[in-house]
Amino acid sequence: MIQQKDKISLINWEIVSVNPNDKTWTWKTLFCFWGNSFQTIIGFSLISSLFIVYNLNFFVVLIGLIIGSLFVYYFVNLIGKPSQKHGIPFPVFLRVSHGIIGAKYISLIRGIVGLFMFGIQTFFISVSLSYIMRLVIYSIDNSLLNEEFFLTSYYNMTIIDWFSFSLTIFLQFFLFSKGHLFNKNFINFSALFVYFGLSIFLVMIFSENYDDLVYEAKYLITVENIISIKSFNQILTVAGTIFAYFSIVILNFGDFSRYVKNERELKKGNLSLILNLIIFSLFSVLIVFGTDIVLNNNSTDIEQIYTNPTDIIGKFDNNYLTVFALIFIIFASLSSNLIANYIPSQNTLINFIPKKLSLKSSGFLIIFFGSLVGIFWMPLLSQIGVLSFIDTLGCFFGPIFGVILADYYFVKTKKIENKDVFSTLKTGSYYYSGGWHIKAIYSLIIGFIFSASTIWNPEIRFLQSFSWIIGFFISFIMYLLLAKK
Repeated sequence: MIQQKDKISLINWEIVSVNPNDKTWTWKTLFCFWGNSFQTIIGFSLISSLFIVYNLNFFVVLIGLIIGSLFVYYFVNLIGKPSQKHGIPFPVFLRVSHGIIGAKYISLIRGIVGLFMFGIQTFFISVSLSYIMRLVIYSIDNSLLNEEFFLTSYYNMTIIDWFSFSLTIFLQFFLFSKGHLFNKNFINFSALFVYFGLSIFLVMIFSENYDDLVYEAKYLITVENIISIKSFNQILTVAGTIFAYFSIVILNFGDFSRYVKNERELKKGNLSLILNLIIFSLFSVLIVFGTDIVLNNNSTDIEQIYTNPTDIIGKFDNNYLTVFALIFIIFASLSSNLIANYIPSQNTLINFIPKKLSLKSSGFLIIFFGSLVGIFWMPLLSQIGVLSFIDTLGCFFGPIFGVILADYYFVKTKKIENKDVFSTLKTGSYYYSGGWHIKAIYSLIIGFIFSASTIWNPEIRFLQSFSWIIGFFISFIMYLLLAKK
């Protein structure tokens, strides 16, 4: 009876193998998934800046983006196949290579990063929401916002900010704790909704500035000096940058691929990553160029090209347009927060305490810790450089990935003992040494040292965009040398 209880202690119905009838994700869902991953303020600013601000050759940037996305495509297929086949999320799959106990703590690293980023992004979503509320109040009575009631602040937030933050927290908990079927529908809707919004905004710009926009686009596209050492270095930099952007999603892609119907849909859906890249790049570049043209034609005093969506809408003296744009920004931010932060945190927490947590209770924990991060982000956390701590934790991601792939594809040769994944018996395949796989942990630490050095060592900080790859490669080789028989 004691052994039977031990076996059950690792089981939670939210992280066990997915019922084949629940594997409803197709390539269309993955298209929306990757669309959501691009549709962020950071993604918009990053891509438009690469094409415009840094004065790089258009085709150099495009080639670099495609190469970087091809690497992402290759890696997410590798990490996605086992979870798709066995229906298990990332933290459970981690038990195979790191041990049933080791996986609890190693996956928690991803959860901690997710919790911090969830709180930070929640804060910025609430800022957009509070801006909409101020516009609404201003339209009702433009003197109300000058009342002391609306001006008094606590922890750098006024009553409007606190209400917006609380509403954002409640909205996310209400939406994200409904289960994977609702999450799938939300991801599908959000991606198409945001693309719809971008299309409308672009049509508005095109309708009055078509000739100027075409001229600027022709000026941007040049094929000169593509083949050179300088261009090659720039291509590598761009590829490394876009790969680094997706590195947080790659590691736990199994959290989503477990719901994909089959391997064919998985590969086809992941290929849509490149299609999303092209579509979103066109939108971001044309909107940034178009905005610049509109502002110059309206004799607006501008000193730079604006690539941040919030800066762009702030330059238009049109409240209706501002509210319209902010609604789409909120949807884009909510969906990316779900994908990159909430679901990874939820699965790692449930995996850490499988007997105690459910979708609701784990959601409460995420909301609680995320709220603390969001509340203290401006007055404290952003001031003490907490992002450096998050970046350092992120240096574990590449090494973890390297150990997982080396173990599954080369040591275990694509075989998993499904019953032992949820067993705490000492005779289980993944019990190793007290529940820890020492060879995996050692390889992980060595890879982390090399990866983190690109952040903390000023001499090699220029390699920071490649820290994930460096950590992956070192841990991959190290684990093969230690574990391959």
